[in-house]
Amino acid sequence: MKIKILIADDNSFIREGMKIILSTYGDFEVLATVGDGSEAVNYCQIHDVDIALLDIRMPNMNGVEATKILTETTKTKPVILTTFDDDEYILDAIKNGAKGYLLKNTDPERIRDAIKSVFFGNTVMQDVVLDKIKTNMTYGRKNETKVDKSLFTEREMEIMSLIAKGYSNKAISKQVFISEGTVANYITSILGKTGLEHRTQIAIYYLTGSVE
Repeated sequence: MKIKILIADDNSFIREGMKIILSTYGDFEVLATVGDGSEAVNYCQIHDVDIALLDIRMPNMNGVEATKILTETTKTKPVILTTFDDDEYILDAIKNGAKGYLLKNTDPERIRDAIKSVFFGNTVMQDVVLDKIKTNMTYGRKNETKVDKSLFTEREMEIMSLIAKGYSNKAISKQVFISEGTVANYITSILGKTGLEHRTQIAIYYLTGSVE
């Protein structure tokens, strides 16, 4: 079964080039390329699309707005693919349900792996993007969380702190001397208490104290 992809970018050279690249992989089928977010939403609402690769800055409807509508009205998983790493766009895209955020200069093999990872239920965020989030959220204060500590155990707070620093489950397990499985259990508990969906949202929540 091939992963069905839609590409939305207002630059025809980029979207057609991306189509050519992705079409070389046997596990992908690029169903369509469109020029703005509105076209992307319309297409995904009519067709069965697994992954929508969305540019951020597009006419009529940008990638962030399209992400929100796609998340609310379709089963399509939005992945932001852009040359821009603006902090406000990153945060808005994640809050609107983006399952990945990648820069266009990413190696094609990494884009391929990211698409497959998102398809199988994961969230993909490049380190440079997560670093921008952390820098933006902690600028001007002493890295103190705004989270209501009464909702969480001391261990859960510790794990959220490490997630916000970009630690993987494996790195967290080594840091606090527990198994990766136990780390995963704690993350599941945190997600349950907050209503969040994935670890990147946990990082933002820890840094901002908000799930909105």
